[in-house]
Order: sequence, then structure tokens, then C-alpha cells
Amino acid sequence: MNLYLGCPIWAYKGWIGSFYPKGTKQSDYLYEYARRLNAVEGNTTFYAVPAAETLQRWVAETPESFQFCPKLPRTVSHAGSLRDHLGEAQEFLEVMSQLGPRLGPLFLQLPPSYPPDQLPDLRAFLENWPSEVRLAVEVRHMGWFEDAVHKSLTRILTAHNAARVIIDTRPIQDLRGDRILEGSVYKRLLEARLRKPHLPIRREPTANFAFLRYIGHPDPARNEPFLIEWSDHIASWLVSGIDTYTFCHCPDERLDPWLCRDFYQRVSALVPLPPLPWDENDSPAPHQPRLV
Repeated sequence: MNLYLGCPIWAYKGWIGSFYPKGTKQSDYLYEYARRLNAVEGNTTFYAVPAAETLQRWVAETPESFQFCPKLPRTVSHAGSLRDHLGEAQEFLEVMSQLGPRLGPLFLQLPPSYPPDQLPDLRAFLENWPSEVRLAVEVRHMGWFEDAVHKSLTRILTAHNAARVIIDTRPIQDLRGDRILEGSVYKRLLEARLRKPHLPIRREPTANFAFLRYIGHPDPARNEPFLIEWSDHIASWLVSGIDTYTFCHCPDERLDPWLCRDFYQRVSALVPLPPLPWDENDSPAPHQPRLV
């Protein structure tokens, strides 16, 4: 059973002294990150394709079991027809293949302006995607979630072993009690509500792996019911042989790794899992910062 847990980034200075040891240098962020979590959601590739030297460094600083899940560039996903950009997608895949076994599922995030009438375009893209490379697809136009369209999308994703990206923003939608948060955290919470899509949750698997993006609340107590719910689902997927990739975001980035660890502890209480790298690390475990 493979459970991969990670954050959207690893280069976050605010983790020094909590998630990262005191005195960690910027050049050591990825090394320290990979000593604790086993995956990362590669959002930076949406804006720029990394150089070969950069990828070589990523390989050198992570164990072979670590998984990078890079987002396809916006020049592919946000530039109209996907079919028109198959060549660029292939070039990106060839570059990222330098990660070898560390290359996890690639992540195609489609914009809200990509509507369901583009289903033939998405089908053509999937038909030309190499079957040996995992791909997760996130749709954001609300029309994709209407029953008839949802069923058609599910059939196509399943036929190509492509996972539907699940993004859960429910924890940050409830406004009650948020004024207790630090001023800067409260501001980022409001920004996240505007920026992150509030979409229906579709949990049925469409591939031999699942891809969950969990947008947590800065108040740990507000995450409790959602963590319980998702831990049950993740445990069920794992028992069914479905590898699961879970990425934790939070308007207060300090909380991201701790959400991952919370997920691991809850799921491991339901199904047998190998230790999280964080718990295998010989150094003393960092202390969770006070966030509220």
C-alpha cells in the first residue's frame, strides 16, 4: 500500500525551526524535506520548465522512493486546445523523465474557462498520452460536475487510467470564528477563499491511483471532521490497491507539513503502513508551531 504525502512546495523559510532544523540553509531545503515527507506537488513547473542541472540536483537530494508530481506548464493547459499543444506536453514529459523512478503522476490543471464541450479535445489528449506515465486531471468549470457530463468524463478518465484530481476547499469556506486568527493569516485565508475553487467532491476512483488536494484551515480544530472523513476514504483506497497521493495546502503555509503528518497518523491507525520518513529520521522531531 503506497501513501504519498506532501506539500505544494519545499522552499519555505517559515519552516526553519519547526519542520526544518534550526539553521537549515536554503540549499538544503529539499534534502530536509525529503527526510520527512515522501512526495511534493510540483507547482513551479506550471511557470517554467526546470533545467537538466536542476533535475540532477533534485535526484541527488532525494531518495529513490520520493515522488515529484509536476504540474504541466500553463503553455499546455491554459492555451486553448490541448490537442494543439501535444508536442509541448511531450517535450515537457521528456525533460521530467530525467527524474527516473522519482517521477510520480503528472498533474494537468485545466482552467475554469475549459468547458465540458471540450471533452473531445481532452479525450484526444489522453489518447496521445503515454500509457506508462500516470496523469491526474483537474477540471474547474462547474459544468464538468453535472451528472451526465461527470459520467462521460469518468468513463474517459477510467479508459486511460487517468485520475480525477479531487480538490477539497470545504475547510476554508466556513467563516465562523475566523477573527481569532492572526491578522496576516486571516488575510491569507480570505485570499484563499477567493482564489481556490469551491467544487463538488467526486470520490470514485478512475485510475489505479488517487490524487487529493486538501486545502486545510489554519485552525487545526476546524480540520478534524475532514481529516477523519478523508482518512477513512484513503484507507479504503489503499486496501483496494489504489496508490494515494495527498497534498496539503493551507493559507498559513506553516501548517502544511503538519497536516500531512496528521493524515499519516490517522490512516496508519486504520491500515498497516511503513513508517513516514519523518518518523524514521534519527534527529529529534521538530515541534509544531502555534498557529492560532
